Amino acid sequence: MNTKQYPFEISDKSTWICVGKLIDGSLSSPIENAHIVFDHNTIHYVGQDTPPKEIVKEQTEPHTTLPDYTLLPGLIEGHAHLFLEGAELDFEKRKAFQSQSPEDLQEHARNRLATILQTGIIAMRDGGDKDNVGLYLKSERNGQAPNITSPGAAIYHKGRYGSFIGSPLENHSTPEECVASRIAEGADHIKVVPTGIINFQKGQVTKAPQMSAEEVRAFVDAAKKHNKHVMAHASGTEGIENAIQGGVNTIEHGFFVTTDQLARMRDQNIAWVPTFVPVQIQVDEADKMGWSTKIVANLQKILDDHAIRLQEADKMGVTIIAGSDAGSCGVAHGLGLLYELELMEQAGLPPHKNLHAATGASTTHFAFHEKIGFIKSGYKPRMMLTQHDPTQTVSNLKKEKWMIADGHWLHSPPNINASGL
Repeated sequence: MNTKQYPFEISDKSTWICVGKLIDGSLSSPIENAHIVFDHNTIHYVGQDTPPKEIVKEQTEPHTTLPDYTLLPGLIEGHAHLFLEGAELDFEKRKAFQSQSPEDLQEHARNRLATILQTGIIAMRDGGDKDNVGLYLKSERNGQAPNITSPGAAIYHKGRYGSFIGSPLENHSTPEECVASRIAEGADHIKVVPTGIINFQKGQVTKAPQMSAEEVRAFVDAAKKHNKHVMAHASGTEGIENAIQGGVNTIEHGFFVTTDQLARMRDQNIAWVPTFVPVQIQVDEADKMGWSTKIVANLQKILDDHAIRLQEADKMGVTIIAGSDAGSCGVAHGLGLLYELELMEQAGLPPHKNLHAATGASTTHFAFHEKIGFIKSGYKPRMMLTQHDPTQTVSNLKKEKWMIADGHWLHSPPNINASGL
């Protein structure tokens, strides 16, 4: 392909194309030789049959026919921290980066959005930050891709894990007041932190949960009054149990989740965002992290067990949503999600379910303000066009592709530079 030219011209009024394969974002089989009609703002028709005359008017054939191309929705990053630069591995540099002013952090995050879109991501669900960078960026987007939803500051107990992504619940007299303050600041959802993180050296979560099931429930009930969903950072069996009993909407990370807990997540419609990448990076970059052979073995066992749980979750019918925890050490924005999809495929999740986890599953479960994540009538035309079929392997998403976002083209070459991401 000549990368200096677009695959076709997007009309100022309405564009009608036919592609060899169309993935609509659902779990349905791809549509072969699919027709799609769209303008800059809306998709008007999708199907195998010729579009009706009331849509294409006097036009009798597509503007363009692309038999060797696959069209699919742009990807949705289910868990990211926009204020962090993920690609950096050096801890001192990461610490220095985080010590910048909120305005500087906003500027860095703002500058990387175009590259994030270039990787294939049209929307991002932020996981929280203490300086409300995610909320500021969301307010600036004005409906532009990539869309952003944010909880503002995550909620945690003072003195426990979460200070760099949130503000403590002790700043408010009740959970209701705490949630109300987040809503007043513009939060799209609520982020709670019931647990700490994995102790990599010991290969387990070593600290007791910081929130009981009753405490989590209080935040969930308060959020429901505002029609907001609750995402819960939770790793370690005991802490995950508290989050499930508390009735959260999503379990983020979920390392050491049990088979029984997955079954109850399915029954309660609690989605799972597994985030393999942050732990995998610790294995990939073990030399830079200073990990011994024993610690690497611990980490690999965690990943292997996580893969087994993913297979179980898939068979059980748990909603699986793709999120990379971008911004975490070594997890570059945009590229991290592509790696997450590869890792989920390697763990046993078939490509078509992987694609659903990064498109339709996200938009169905989350609270985006735009109709995105599907290629269906009435949805926004934010789409990916590629000659490398991702239903064969999601690794093909790393190859050359084109993004269509609201009437504009963006070329996505292979080997995008991770610097600044």
